[in-house]
Amino acid sequence: MCLAAVYYGMAYVSLEEDLFRVDAETPVLLGSRCAACGRSFFPRRRRCAVCLTPADHVDLSGEGTLHTYTYVRVPFFGKRQVETTAGYGVGQVDLPEGVRIQTVLRGEPGDWQIGMPMRIDAEVIDTDEGDDVVIFRFMPTTTEEASHA
Repeated sequence: MCLAAVYYGMAYVSLEEDLFRVDAETPVLLGSRCAACGRSFFPRRRRCAVCLTPADHVDLSGEGTLHTYTYVRVPFFGKRQVETTAGYGVGQVDLPEGVRIQTVLRGEPGDWQIGMPMRIDAEVIDTDEGDDVVIFRFMPTTTEEASHA
């Protein structure tokens, strides 16, 4: 079985194995870091985009800060449920490694504020041979979670 978490007898599997894997029900972003200049990248790169030095593969943080967001008022890709036709959030999250990623956001427009702490989460979008196929998304970190970090 691929790197996945057992969830009610099913496993979480990544929709995009080059972008993230799933450890214990939590997506882990797969990035790169340049040993020469220290810059990090997502998605993974063979070479640094700045100095062209070979880049090392690293796992990126699952927490960050919401830089900006918008709400897209069309059905989310691959969704068949009626309740998803209202739309979905998309935002840019700044990770501690210096990477800014574009990501789907969990919640509704009133749930987000620029500058708020966010954490990675998995969303099931399909099933395949008994496994839950997931994407990564980010959601607000609650006050209680932030105090334990």
